[in-house]
Parts: sequence; C-alpha cells; structure tokens
Amino acid sequence: MNQNAQNNIYTALDKFVQEKPLLIVNPKKKNGLILIKKYYAEFAGPGAIVGGFFDQDLVDVIPVGKLSLFLPQNSSERQKAYLLRRQWVKLIKQITSNPIPHERAQVILNQFEHWFDSNTAQQLPDEVFAFLVGVLPDTIKKTRDLVNRL
Repeated sequence: MNQNAQNNIYTALDKFVQEKPLLIVNPKKKNGLILIKKYYAEFAGPGAIVGGFFDQDLVDVIPVGKLSLFLPQNSSERQKAYLLRRQWVKLIKQITSNPIPHERAQVILNQFEHWFDSNTAQQLPDEVFAFLVGVLPDTIKKTRDLVNRL
C-alpha cells in the first residue's frame, strides 16, 4: 500500500474516532477493528457494527487486515450487525474468563493468527492484545517469545 493510501486510512479512522458514525465491518473480508477504550479494548470482526451509541467512550481504533467499512442500509442490517458484534464480544469474554494470564495471552494470539495470519498478528503491538484480554503487555511479549523460540 502506498504512503498516501496509508495516510488516508488513518485520516478516515481519526474522523471515525471523533464522529463515531454507525458502520459495519465488511462481513465478506478478513478484517476488523480493535476498539480502544479507556481501560480495555474490544475486537469487532467481520459483520460487526461499530460506532454509534456503544462506542461513545472510544479513544482510538486499530485496523486489522484490509479494513472495509460500510453504512448499514436498513434496520434489519443494523440488527444483524449488532448480533454479530455481541458474538465477537462473547468470544473475547470466553478468552478472558480463563484465570491464567499466560493462557489468555496464548489463546488471543492463536485466535488472531487463525482469523487472519501470523504476519498480521505479529504486526499488532503487545499492548493491544494485553488490553483485549486483560493481561500485562509483558505477558504477551513472553508468550510471543516462547512461541518464536520453539
């Protein structure tokens, strides 16, 4: 991707963080948004709705994969996207319900490699994964290091 295209994505995402329009993550592509809140992060994968009322406390966003967002066309499309957002939240909640931090770190890294690919997962900062599953960034780093040594 050329530098101008990269800058346009980030400009549009900065505008998204400020205005929080109601959009849907394209369900036909491997993409998503990590929604950074004040004390935690959420992942909105393919088909999930983002913005609007539920993301008023949004601080920042990180695109994952080739991000593609679109406006919902009707209430049925919005309702389906809300249900998918809830599914993504439930999936992350399942991961965070594990009381062992190292295992939470391992599972979230494995999931992102499965949903996308190892290169995409490697590009995401330790702090972002830590925010997603409630561990320290150092726990993510140690988990990555352990996998890379094997």
